[in-house]
Amino acid sequence: MVTLQLKQIRVPPGDRVILEDISWQEFETILIELGEHRGSRVAYNQGLLEIIVPLPEHEKAKVIIGDLVKILLDELDLDWEPLGSTTFKREDIAAGVEPDDCFYIQHYKLMIGKERIDLSVDPPPDLAIEIDVTSKTKITAYQALQVPEIWRYEDGVLEINLFQGDDYTKSETSAIFSIPVKDEIPRFVQMAMTTGTTSAVKAFRKRVREYIES
Repeated sequence: MVTLQLKQIRVPPGDRVILEDISWQEFETILIELGEHRGSRVAYNQGLLEIIVPLPEHEKAKVIIGDLVKILLDELDLDWEPLGSTTFKREDIAAGVEPDDCFYIQHYKLMIGKERIDLSVDPPPDLAIEIDVTSKTKITAYQALQVPEIWRYEDGVLEINLFQGDDYTKSETSAIFSIPVKDEIPRFVQMAMTTGTTSAVKAFRKRVREYIES
């Protein structure tokens, strides 16, 4: 048997590594070895670990969508707490995931001032965002953690997944926002890519206000 250390494995941007039969303790050790300040993302469920290194276009889309979500929250007067790419994990169900971005909205009060998340007592984030540039998000870890709403953005399309019962269903509308984000978010992401982020963000805020006033 050949034993490799993580520092011997290089994952180019846009690629991923899948490791099988990883115990929970091994998963915890890998998280420590990877460190908190890194460019990779991980997803773990029932012994299967996926390590992904995003492409630059992935990061830009992530930042833009996060900015648009904050405008929605602001204009709709919704309180929120951002948790970014925090590692969410539960040993008792052997699941862990790091979203590209996430927000606590309905449960924002519980997260104020929190530096450590314990999903055995804390709720999962109300909204998780994933940018699928090179690979599809593995939704099984989210399913195990029962994250209420996931947005998956790929090739100019926003897919909304709502947790209902014990699985996710695709939805045309968000359970959080009354505005048709499935259509509007991709439109303004594309605008940011072509005309610049500043003009797109300003235009999106104006559009949201039009919905509110109509």
